[in-house]
Amino acid sequence: MANKDGHRRFGNIRKRESGRYQVRYPGPDGRMRTAPKTFATKRDAERALTLIEAQILSGEWTDPERAKVRLGVYAALWLDQRQGLRPRTRELYAWLLRKHIEPHLGGVALGTLSTPMVREWLTTLADAGVGATSRAKAYRLLRAVLMTAVVEDKILTRNPCQVRGAGTENAEERPTLTVAQVFELAERVGVRPVGNFRKLDSGEYRLRYRVKGGVTRRYPKTFRTRVEAERTLWKLAEDGHADTIQDDRLRAFILLATFASLRWGEITALRRCDLDLAARTVRVRHAYVERANGQMLLGPPKSKAGVRTVMIPAAIVPALVGHLDKYTKKEADALVFMGIKGGPLRRSGFNKVTNWKHATAALGVPNLHFHDLRHTGNQLAADMGVSTKNLMARMGHDNERAALRYQHRSAKGDRAIADGLDALVQAEWGEDDEDEGGAAGALVPVA
Repeated sequence: MANKDGHRRFGNIRKRESGRYQVRYPGPDGRMRTAPKTFATKRDAERALTLIEAQILSGEWTDPERAKVRLGVYAALWLDQRQGLRPRTRELYAWLLRKHIEPHLGGVALGTLSTPMVREWLTTLADAGVGATSRAKAYRLLRAVLMTAVVEDKILTRNPCQVRGAGTENAEERPTLTVAQVFELAERVGVRPVGNFRKLDSGEYRLRYRVKGGVTRRYPKTFRTRVEAERTLWKLAEDGHADTIQDDRLRAFILLATFASLRWGEITALRRCDLDLAARTVRVRHAYVERANGQMLLGPPKSKAGVRTVMIPAAIVPALVGHLDKYTKKEADALVFMGIKGGPLRRSGFNKVTNWKHATAALGVPNLHFHDLRHTGNQLAADMGVSTKNLMARMGHDNERAALRYQHRSAKGDRAIADGLDALVQAEWGEDDEDEGGAAGALVPVA
């Protein structure tokens, strides 16, 4: 805006040799800046200068020079400054940036990012075969990075991540086990068929297996791959033709993980002093995190509510007593469940040690993951009709969303409510109905 003598009180406008008008103005720090574009008329330049002044006064102004920083540089700095992230979360974010964001958007200046550009990036990922879950995670990370650029750093006035539904994961429904299946799985993870494989000069594999009674036999045909030979050995064991051995060191592990609804890091960090089998309680205080480089870190559980004491059913106490006597050292701080070399169990090798793929396939749930044991335990607890607060406490969650999801899915809980209502109706009307006899005693609407 110009003063009465014709001079502006904020910024200045000059006409360039091209005939267009250039705007210069002082930023909040007093340093003079030039508008990123010129204007066809002086009136347009004055309007732009007035708008810039209003943005500075309202705190909505962003520095056009800072908006030139590349997304890759800004995102790397953003991640480096998030010191409160858990190690696995930090590794996940770094991987998403390196794998899905940096190759496509890393060289783009923040100020030039737009919603259509973000939408095109998501399409590119989908066309490259990146799964919906990974795309959603990458999008949420990008949105968080750019939200910092908008809210905290004032580099952008608006977050370009405005693609509806892009951050939502529509994950497939995870399987849950019955109680009988949980106990069967606990037995199966320790079973091994007895046999061996030999690679022949032809490149094929020969299978030898032990039958009941200790006699070793050679399978009549050879296999192109070791995987095919292993599959056949497991099939022979399932059919009772091959002998098996059983290691029960993980039986209690499966039962406790399920019926106490424990996360992997929580159950592997349990110490002998955390179990009170007389009171049937498990105290969760710590959790292990296994980093990508193999380093094992001991820290607090995933959330503040993760520090908790969980009651366990009496039916699994004998298995825990047997495990403590046989596999756990006597010291109070001894790990309840240890790896073969005495350290904490590692998630990276669990599937191989337990032959998880074969065990779950034989159980009829070939796509079962270890985390589905906790999922099963949560669902069984929800089926008991417990309150949301009690379910949250057992699960170790500090928000209601997960607990409500299990409660909404619980058909047994809904049936319990219906049965309860039916009992009330029968208590009020049952005797009268019998007196009236047959259909004459049926309730009908009253106008």
